[in-house]
Amino acid sequence: MVGPEGLDFSKLNGLVTVVVQDAQTKEVLMVAFANEEAVRRTLEEGRAYFWSRSRQRLWRKGEESGNEMEVLRVMVDCDGDSLLYLVRPKGPACHTGNRSCFFRELDSLPSGDP
Repeated sequence: MVGPEGLDFSKLNGLVTVVVQDAQTKEVLMVAFANEEAVRRTLEEGRAYFWSRSRQRLWRKGEESGNEMEVLRVMVDCDGDSLLYLVRPKGPACHTGNRSCFFRELDSLPSGDP
């Protein structure tokens, strides 16, 4: 087990990337960033906290919308600079009202043919 002090916050100017996944469906709901305080609060309270780069402040998911996320597990990647929050969402994850922030698809991908 690793605590917040074991994470590498140096690569993104004091932040780590957080991928948020529905613990039951395994659907990726969103990607956000967390500073050390956000990680500590998440672990202490079992609710998802992040760092808003645009507002330059700590925020709890659902503090305005009511769409909170109960954090069931926090996984750490091999480099210690990314986290995976496995959550039980209480409403849509996306500020647009969509269940996931990943509801749009790019127009085309290379065919992959040689």
